[in-house]
Amino acid sequence: MTKPNLLAICGSLRKHSINKKLLDEAVHLFGNAQVNYGDLRMPLYDGDLEDSNGVPTEAVLLTKQIAQADAIIIACPEYNQGIPGVVKNALDWVSRTDSKPWDQKPLAQINAAAGRTGGARANYAFRLAIAPFNTRLLQGPEILIGGAAKEFDAAGKLANSRYLENLKDLMTALRLMI
Repeated sequence: MTKPNLLAICGSLRKHSINKKLLDEAVHLFGNAQVNYGDLRMPLYDGDLEDSNGVPTEAVLLTKQIAQADAIIIACPEYNQGIPGVVKNALDWVSRTDSKPWDQKPLAQINAAAGRTGGARANYAFRLAIAPFNTRLLQGPEILIGGAAKEFDAAGKLANSRYLENLKDLMTALRLMI
């Protein structure tokens, strides 16, 4: 069998974000795959912009990456009890394309946040935002890493064995959905 095509998307734009570290750990635990990283840097959705210029090339590229992926992992921080605007914006732009790239796509969502709930509200908000796209979103184990900055070692690796085991189980389940 050929390597599966795995798309990894980080909902934080920060270069050294905790969610990027968590995403990298998930990719590692997923195992042998062709990995691509999606970029959420694109203009804010604006119907007038769409009417005058069409869907931006950044959103078209992300749409193609989603369509070509065998499975997707999204690491999503929690900003003010919800998902980051860049995540919702990307969902909105992708929805404006002529394709349905998310349809029946195996998807795992993981969350890390500074607060003690580990991004639980963002987890639920993301589930609401992704629902119209008819993905095959894994229901668990939920990865909600609270006080996340303390859960990674100096090398940026997830140090908590319980979180690691749950993340490994989630990545195994994602791989089995392909």
